[in-house]
Amino acid sequence: MTTANESSDLCVPEATEPGKPWFVYLVRAANGSLYCGISDDPVRRFAKHQSGKGARFFLSSPAVALVYTEACRDKGEALRQERLIKKLRKSAKECLVASATAPDQSH
Repeated sequence: MTTANESSDLCVPEATEPGKPWFVYLVRAANGSLYCGISDDPVRRFAKHQSGKGARFFLSSPAVALVYTEACRDKGEALRQERLIKKLRKSAKECLVASATAPDQSH
């Protein structure tokens, strides 16, 4: 498995356990903005964001809630889904959040 290196277009091997699920997630900041990321453990990653050891995104407005998670087959799929979500308008991201928190209507 390979991932794109942020500093270049080179691909570097990624050591991950086969079959281990990855997640794309959205975190709400105190100012209402949404941050999209990927992790193999979104709850642990959210705790890092809250402690200030995650993304620089939260330096201006702290992370307040993990509002959306989506399971993916592997890291590659999570990266592709993250890219798609990041291209969405905020209103579309809010729809994802609403769909994740909506009560089950199947009953």
